[in-house]
Amino acid sequence: MKTYQTSLGFFEQAIAAPSMKAALEAWGADSNLFHQGAAKESRDPDIIAATMAKPGVVLKRPVGTDGPFGENADLPKTLGEEGRKRAALKRAGRKPAGRKAKKSSAQSATADDRKAAEAYERERRSRERAEAKEEAARQKQRERRQRAVDKAQGALDKAREEHTQRAAALRAEIEKIQARLNAEEAGWNETREKLKAALRRAGD
Repeated sequence: MKTYQTSLGFFEQAIAAPSMKAALEAWGADSNLFHQGAAKESRDPDIIAATMAKPGVVLKRPVGTDGPFGENADLPKTLGEEGRKRAALKRAGRKPAGRKAKKSSAQSATADDRKAAEAYERERRSRERAEAKEEAARQKQRERRQRAVDKAQGALDKAREEHTQRAAALRAEIEKIQARLNAEEAGWNETREKLKAALRRAGD
């Protein structure tokens, strides 16, 4: 429960209520006085104590005074006799309208709540669609990157395999050439020794 305070006509009014909406209904307001700046949550400890002692009851005091709030309050003394009569007639004439205003305020508040809920639901759906669209775009981007990575990896793997095959072929050729070179060296050594021997015999 919180204490709310407003000024309506010749009186200041205060009430301990669970919400601003409940306070407006209790005051019979036909518009949102809080949004208009004509009502507020009270911080006065004396007013809070008085309303908390009678939660849900509208307490009053004459406008322009700082006396205690009560269930019944006299008109401001500065009104004069004619002003008092007009105020009394005004209050008497507003009683049915007050009940109507309460009903109208409740209906208006319900309509406002419904509109707010519909607006929130539209915003939620719009946000979900936007998030789904963004996620789909991110997924496509991830898939494109993955395809590019797979393609580059495939090209690397193919080039490595071709290099391995060419290197193996070259090593095989080197081994063949080395074998031929070794055979050539062996044949040359044999031929050289024979020729040297023939040369020595010829010198003898």
